[in-house]
Amino acid sequence: MKLRLLSLFAACVSLLQVGCSSNPSTSAGRNDLETEAHAALDHLYQTTPGAAVLAQHASGILVFPNILEGGFIFGASYGNGVLYQGGAVTGYYNSTAASFGLQAGVDKVGYAMFFMSPKDMTYLHKSEGWELGVGPNVTLVDEGVAASFSSSTARTGIYAFFFQQRGLLAGITLKGTKITRVQG
Repeated sequence: MKLRLLSLFAACVSLLQVGCSSNPSTSAGRNDLETEAHAALDHLYQTTPGAAVLAQHASGILVFPNILEGGFIFGASYGNGVLYQGGAVTGYYNSTAASFGLQAGVDKVGYAMFFMSPKDMTYLHKSEGWELGVGPNVTLVDEGVAASFSSSTARTGIYAFFFQQRGLLAGITLKGTKITRVQG
């Protein structure tokens, strides 16, 4: 039984990796990923003005436009992202997570992380894979909090905004997510 569950989990992870279209290891994949990330940021700024306020003061913005999540008891998520600093692309990352518990369904979501200080950016650059929950604090921002942002309230830390959720998997979390720089 245990072997069967592990096989189901491995199959779920493989399907998620195949389902994420933009591969940052190729030039065409990078171009597609950058286009998707830019469009996702534009959508976020139009629907959440607080994110646009943060962007003006952020040291960097890491955008994952398409995270595919799925699971049945065991779950996994996977997606690729783009790091912007000073408006320019400075790196490519992937986001992976695994979970266990009462869950069933498939979902597609995007998120953007706003790094508000150079210290937080340094942590991202020096880590060999950053598991969220270890290291700098990440604040998940909902619509109510986003409405109260100003240039003086968010000077440090990392703020994460979710956008474009589509699917049947309930709940959004970054717990257990690992972010790793894509080399090459």
